[in-house]
Amino acid sequence: MGLQVQMKKDLAAAMKEKDEEKKSILRVIMGEFGRMDKKEISDNDVIQIVKKLVKSEKEVLAQSGGGKSNRFIEVAEGYLPRMATEAEIAEWIAVNIDFSQFNNKMQAMKPIMAHFGASVDGNLVKKVLQGT
Repeated sequence: MGLQVQMKKDLAAAMKEKDEEKKSILRVIMGEFGRMDKKEISDNDVIQIVKKLVKSEKEVLAQSGGGKSNRFIEVAEGYLPRMATEAEIAEWIAVNIDFSQFNNKMQAMKPIMAHFGASVDGNLVKKVLQGT
């Protein structure tokens, strides 16, 4: 089941449970889907939209001094894949990347990002590369 379909089901469940906060959060996220030029969007597109919304919400919280998380972030992050840890990234790099093929370590970002896809943060990969 795709993430978009799962969100629709979760919205219906939130309506039945009269969970107004979750309902409005899901409507905000799904409203962003309407900005896409197609009706059915891929899970990768959904993930990118949710990541953008979470990042924006975290920036607003940081500016207002409201802590690190709120219900919006908790609900939205529930639709994101589990993120790769620093140790997992370092382990994969050690086994699969031959730095002699690159002029510098940062050029290895492309194959690493391609392998991990949406389950990794580029800044974390950069940090791991700088540490190796």
